[in-house]
Amino acid sequence: MAHGSTRPTSRDVAQAAGVSQAAVSLVLGDKWRGRVSETTAERVRQAARELGYRPNLAARNLRLGHTRTVLLVVPALTTEFFAGVYTGAARIAAHHGFGVVLYPSPEGIGPARDPFASAQAALDGVIASSMAADALTAIRGDQLPLVMLDSDPTGSLGAATVNLDIADGVRQVAEHLLGLGHRRILHLAADIASWTFEARARELATRLRETPGTTLLTVRAPISIDDALTATTTALATQGPRPTAIVCDDDKLAAGAYKAVRRLGLRIPDDISVTGLDDLALATALDPELTTVRLDAELFGERGMQALLAVLEGREPQEGDIPVQLVVRGSTAPPSTP
Repeated sequence: MAHGSTRPTSRDVAQAAGVSQAAVSLVLGDKWRGRVSETTAERVRQAARELGYRPNLAARNLRLGHTRTVLLVVPALTTEFFAGVYTGAARIAAHHGFGVVLYPSPEGIGPARDPFASAQAALDGVIASSMAADALTAIRGDQLPLVMLDSDPTGSLGAATVNLDIADGVRQVAEHLLGLGHRRILHLAADIASWTFEARARELATRLRETPGTTLLTVRAPISIDDALTATTTALATQGPRPTAIVCDDDKLAAGAYKAVRRLGLRIPDDISVTGLDDLALATALDPELTTVRLDAELFGERGMQALLAVLEGREPQEGDIPVQLVVRGSTAPPSTP
């Protein structure tokens, strides 16, 4: 074992395996084939494992000309969703000897200052949410190996695109509400120019159009509880038959809708049903608990990092959108009035 708390060195590994330091470098740098035997290579790997030796990646990468660092560009961390995306990406990255630098766009969306003197020199690749596309362009991340998250696969900047099956999530919400008998729907849409939100609006409109007798009113609000409260209050105060269900693009928008409904003296779900999308911790903090679509943020991050590794290695990334699931809770019920 290494002495005390001293970090083991390649010399310690060489002594334990009975080989030279040069052999240790060849084996752990995966350049040993044809230079040392398979038996010797395995002895070096075993010694490194037992000692808990980690190669000095920084020094090795300077020689290789790569930093083994990936930039994850996301909107400002205003929900735990993107923290989950980071956790998943970092887990896969660490397994492959990469580090992940998290770069939130300061205003959530829009341009951001380049954190690197030269992104191309400092980074091996970028994973970016389409919600932070302006920030990505500002740091010239689109000139590096790039994987886009929640982006239109047909018009993506990236070498690969990884998506959640958001359309299916919206489809599940629509079928749930229609099945309960709802026909007058208010869509509380996120006021963000992003493919993922455009896809939600398009899918909801398509589903409702397929059922005779439905009406759809759309209002937009930035993703904040106060903005959602204002937009919902205004929409519900308009003349004509009141919507019997509110479909929200995000759980935080749903929280604002809850407040608006209550201030108008209405009850959820007795007078009006509400649905969200994300399944954040907030969804079960609300009363009644929110019917919403669960998105696996960590799996999203994992798939994003796996796709980038495939791009860097010249392989085809895994295809297919990540499944999502409607979670039915207490905020939806059949409408009280036809």
